[in-house]
Amino acid sequence: MTASTAPDHDSFVRRHVGTDTDAQRHMLEVLGYESLDEMLRAAVPRTILLEDGDGDPASSVPPGISEPAALEELRALAERNTVRRSLIGTGYHGTHTPAVIQRNVLENPAWYTAYTPYQPEISQGRLEALLTFQTMICDLTGMDVSNASTLDEATSAAEALMLARRTAKRNGSVFLVDADALPATKEVLRGRAEGLGIELREVDFRTEGVPDGPYFGALIQYPGASGRVWDPREVIAEVKSTKAVAIVAADLLALTLLESPGSLGADVTVGTSQRFGIPLGFGGPHAGFVAVRRGLERQLPGRLVGVSVDADGTPAYRLSLQTREQHIRREKATSAITTAQVLLAVMAAMYAVYHGPEGLTRIGRTVADRTASLADLLRRSGFELLSDSFFDTLEVRATGTAHDLAAALGEAGYLVRTVGDDLVHLSLDETVTPADLVAIAAAFAPYAPAPGAELGEVPSGDGWGPLLRQDPFLRHPVFSSFRSETAMMRYLRRLADRDFALDRGMIPLGSCTMKLNSATEMAGVTWAGFSALHPFAPRADVEGYLELITQLESWLADLTGYDTVSLQPNAGSQGEYAGLLAIRAYHASRGESGREVCLVPSSAHGTNAASAVNAGLRVVVVASDAQGNIDLDDLKQKIKDHGEELAAIMITYPSTHGVYEEEVRTVCQLVHDAGGQVYVDGANLNALLQVARPGEFGGDVSHLNLHKTFCIPHGGGGPGVGPVAAKAHLAPFLPGHPAMQQSAHPVVGAADRSHDGAPVSQAPYGSPSILPITWTYIRLMGPEGLRHATASAVLAANYMAHRLAEAFETLYTGENGLVAHECIVDLRPFTARTGITVDDVAKRLIDYGFHAPTMSFPVAGTLMVEPTESEDLAEIDRFVDAMLRIAEEAEEVVAGTWPADDNPLVNAPHTAASIATGEWSHPYSREVAVYPGSWTALEDDSVHDSVPMRIQSKYWPPVRRIDQAFGDRNLVPTWPRD
Repeated sequence: MTASTAPDHDSFVRRHVGTDTDAQRHMLEVLGYESLDEMLRAAVPRTILLEDGDGDPASSVPPGISEPAALEELRALAERNTVRRSLIGTGYHGTHTPAVIQRNVLENPAWYTAYTPYQPEISQGRLEALLTFQTMICDLTGMDVSNASTLDEATSAAEALMLARRTAKRNGSVFLVDADALPATKEVLRGRAEGLGIELREVDFRTEGVPDGPYFGALIQYPGASGRVWDPREVIAEVKSTKAVAIVAADLLALTLLESPGSLGADVTVGTSQRFGIPLGFGGPHAGFVAVRRGLERQLPGRLVGVSVDADGTPAYRLSLQTREQHIRREKATSAITTAQVLLAVMAAMYAVYHGPEGLTRIGRTVADRTASLADLLRRSGFELLSDSFFDTLEVRATGTAHDLAAALGEAGYLVRTVGDDLVHLSLDETVTPADLVAIAAAFAPYAPAPGAELGEVPSGDGWGPLLRQDPFLRHPVFSSFRSETAMMRYLRRLADRDFALDRGMIPLGSCTMKLNSATEMAGVTWAGFSALHPFAPRADVEGYLELITQLESWLADLTGYDTVSLQPNAGSQGEYAGLLAIRAYHASRGESGREVCLVPSSAHGTNAASAVNAGLRVVVVASDAQGNIDLDDLKQKIKDHGEELAAIMITYPSTHGVYEEEVRTVCQLVHDAGGQVYVDGANLNALLQVARPGEFGGDVSHLNLHKTFCIPHGGGGPGVGPVAAKAHLAPFLPGHPAMQQSAHPVVGAADRSHDGAPVSQAPYGSPSILPITWTYIRLMGPEGLRHATASAVLAANYMAHRLAEAFETLYTGENGLVAHECIVDLRPFTARTGITVDDVAKRLIDYGFHAPTMSFPVAGTLMVEPTESEDLAEIDRFVDAMLRIAEEAEEVVAGTWPADDNPLVNAPHTAASIATGEWSHPYSREVAVYPGSWTALEDDSVHDSVPMRIQSKYWPPVRRIDQAFGDRNLVPTWPRD
């Protein structure tokens, strides 16, 4: 099947691509082309185009198969995994996901297909849930402000390191790390520090205190990775007395019983919410957090939700402070705004809502009591425990028998960790039952120095002393109002109804690729064979996972023209960071560590500059020419200016300007000739699959957004996966993981795929529990289906641009007047003539039942539109009709029919309350306000006249236009806590 050939009637390709043969024939006629292939040849430069999708005949990507067949293969992989009860701990714990949350959040497209809440008026449900998450974190940690999630605990610690470096009021390049910190956290910190010239120094704060020296911050684990509970307040006070920043990495469940880091004096608290109902998932995705004391809120990484008001003075939620502007701030951003795990944060918040403070305390107390009971038994059996004070984790000395003990526990169905030959490390969690305690005790019994002891019930807290928590938490009514499943189900439904997701209509966001996330692709996510495995489980338990990972790495490498892929990065921004670290390490290996300049064209993706700065590079912007292409003259000058300092260029292809640049090979060659490397941002890979390969037209390394091109849902702003793909010379420098060098997890794949760089995320394979989504998509589509999808996306974008040209200009086009898979609609001439702004158009689209396109990025005053291949012709036409009708409404303002300050555009969006209550004093009717244009009626002769379809299909925004400035001036980042 070529791009010109229609997919089989019952194939998944036909289900995935929204426009059928007849629709595509019509769209091609409008554009003046005979076939999809002819259009592709006109749009894509011949120098990079793969004719008819032909590529490497030895490609590992298999032909597409049916949905039942794909699920059968996926099920076979899942069944090759062995699910045993994990007591490994080290930052990952078993947990029970309440079924009401699994069904109504994790498995609900109203939640998992939503986009990042940049349009707050239609994201109120998610924003409310995230405010609840922030409140939960602040209450448990005792901090004043928390962000709305980060990628995991280890990367949260790395973000806190960066925050400390920015804010510490003392000089120094040393960062102190608790010797009892999680091993994965140490490794991620090591990688972050190396890229920035920071020296990490391990300190056993419990026994050594705080060393002298010019350190700018310190990280203290509480409780320690060993399980040890001790009082760190004196250490924290000493760190702060030097004007350094005191950071605590804390366990949320332990904080239901232990004093909060805030009450101990911490400046910053980091951690993960994984054990609040989020499955292990072989390591992710999970929602981390960074919380700070008052005064540091403007330095927070990622996103921060705050309360503001709408046009009627009604409280409303929105992204606050600099978190709305990270893309625009580029190299001055505090982090990449994609650093979030919204769907998982929502689940964790709802776990707290469902259980409430009493339920969470009960869970924490049960875990602690059962740990105390097991500890008592082990002591009486003659075992030595390395700590007398603990919450849920024990380290047991078993001289000479540690591995035998671990094997015995494994035979009984429990996984533990050995530390050397003489220590057994085990962590209990809420899934451990009294029967489990009996089984665990029985496994220890044959190795007991003093056999014969029996389990008893022992209360926890021995040795906690002044660390016993005194202050209450989760006092807001949201944490006490939804105890029954009925109430919880209805609350989740009410929140979802306040949002706009793909289950309601098209989300035509440029550079974001909001395409179908099919039910078949999503099916494997909650299978126990994928969701219930610890990331450090033995290799024998995860053979199916490793085979899936091997296949997926190979397929992605072949599709992109690279030699190797690391699946470690948890987001596109993290993939960018990993790729840039690989470039820096490569240069250093060649004795060229002075190469530290990164060229970033103005047409590049918004996260690029921030990633470059995080990798320790200096950003230099390259201009664009009048056609939106990289200005070759300016590029040559910048290369000349920086000579042997040049490390890399980061290009987005097709560019964020929405065009296939003709001279992309020339750009790559110029940089290579100057000794630099080429980073090709994969944000727009949806316009390239089986059409062109970055690794073949000049790229050395790319990240791939699996949550864009490869169908992992955006989840309301996370999870995402951003694997990094590279040519062979960069392979040794891609992120690896200590676990991969151990017998449990040898590096997956052939020797040439060995990755020895520092990890960028906490788990060996990032967020593996959602990799089955991408695996299934590729397995269903096959190479030909992927090319058809690419061509269909390009067709949809060009058809839309052509129709919109009746009223709006397309800012940039490539050869033959065509765009790639998205286009920039230039509203600046429209605004100059009518006074109607890009914000007015975006908010008015809500009244028409659409999510707005990307606003004012990459060019202020424009809309970037991307329909994707999954939307059908009727939906595409409805969007264009809405835009054209908005243009007509603007003409009514110009003509004086409506005043410039009182018309349906500047007053948009309109809520039900705004038309149903109070006196209507506007110069336009209520119907024009909320039913703009007869096209919204969705007329259908097969539907009885008594069924008003426009009322059934109408989306009602819950709030009117939100006052952004008010929310920044009056920051309210939590529910009331008194």
